[in-house]
Amino acid sequence: MSVNNSTRFVSRLTRDTVALILAGGRGSRLKQLTDWRAKPAVPFGGKFRIIDFPLSNCINSGIRRVGILTQYKSHSLIRHIQQGWGFMRGELGEFVELLPASQQTAQEGWYAGTADAVYQNVDILRTHGPEYVLILAGDHIYKMDYGDMLAAHVENEADMTIGCLQVPLEEAKAFGVMSVDESWRVNAFDEKPDSPNSIPGKEGTALASMGIYIFDAAFLYDQLINDAANGESTHDFGHDIIPNLIENHKVIAFPYKDVQGSDPGYWRDVGTIDAFWSANLELIGITPELNLYDDDWPIWTYQAQQPPAKFVFDDDGRRGIAVDSMVSGGCLISGSTVRHSVLFSNVKVHSYAVVENCVVLPNVNIGRNCRLNKVVIDKGCDLPPNTVIGEDPVEDAKKYEISPDGVVLVTPEMLGQNNKHVR
Repeated sequence: MSVNNSTRFVSRLTRDTVALILAGGRGSRLKQLTDWRAKPAVPFGGKFRIIDFPLSNCINSGIRRVGILTQYKSHSLIRHIQQGWGFMRGELGEFVELLPASQQTAQEGWYAGTADAVYQNVDILRTHGPEYVLILAGDHIYKMDYGDMLAAHVENEADMTIGCLQVPLEEAKAFGVMSVDESWRVNAFDEKPDSPNSIPGKEGTALASMGIYIFDAAFLYDQLINDAANGESTHDFGHDIIPNLIENHKVIAFPYKDVQGSDPGYWRDVGTIDAFWSANLELIGITPELNLYDDDWPIWTYQAQQPPAKFVFDDDGRRGIAVDSMVSGGCLISGSTVRHSVLFSNVKVHSYAVVENCVVLPNVNIGRNCRLNKVVIDKGCDLPPNTVIGEDPVEDAKKYEISPDGVVLVTPEMLGQNNKHVR
């Protein structure tokens, strides 16, 4: 079902909102994929980067004033934003601003927590004069019309609104878990609990925070100033701000639905190698939950100008084919076979190679007679001819990173190569 543009809350609410995307985290569970880039800069889906999804949600929701808070190894993220998100019109009050940690306050040092990251930019926020502030994580894959959540925030006369979704109890340990009453008012919040509580009547399921918050701007400033003055605070929304607000202020949970109205909607935290591999390969399905071919809710990005993908040779035993796969521009499948894989831009697969169940990031060269199965290959890798990965876990473990589910991660450093293309 496509989105009816007339139903979006592109109105005074979205025009009076500034969005802040927290994009400074490393994402260490992605192992070597984040050695040289922040998690929001990790490529995803054949041609995008993870941060393109919350950014596109903002633009498609009518929120065209966005700040991106960066910190850890942010060069590739900054470059991507400069190259791909420079189409906003400053003379119309639109912008995508980069807000690196820059000692905006008297306290020296990096952002100490999510709340401190916003606090250090309060003066900048005030210059933009928003009525509402939308705070987002920069490392999740989903489609969401934030206008719906803004409308609910205003209708409920909430001090704070938290986007939430239902997750299995075991997964809830990685989230902020909340309890709500019949009106969806939050009456308890526990950040990453060891023993999360189930939703009443839904044993085995917890209500988890998506890291999406809406505040009235003036109220947010007051809370951040109070938190900054608290020497015992860790200056984090989940650990400090939210628990302190629940008792004396109106905090509302907003149940997430995607732009197709699905409940539960598609939402992925691709924070591990297994989750990253799986979420990419899900896109190959005939009707995947995440529709990248949706003209009504496009995902915007920067992309280099590449020639079309090409498949060459049609000889028995040497036929260039890709089956049940996504193949991006600039790829050359030369007398080789690609099955159930995602190839990002400018990937070269040479004769007699077989690539199956793989996620291959940009600028990778796969030599003749290579055999690859269930592998994530980072940008810029040059696999020598006859390389075999994914068939012998013992041998693979000597050189590469192997995930709990048996996905093999390969980076240029593991191959003894220069990492100049990795970012």
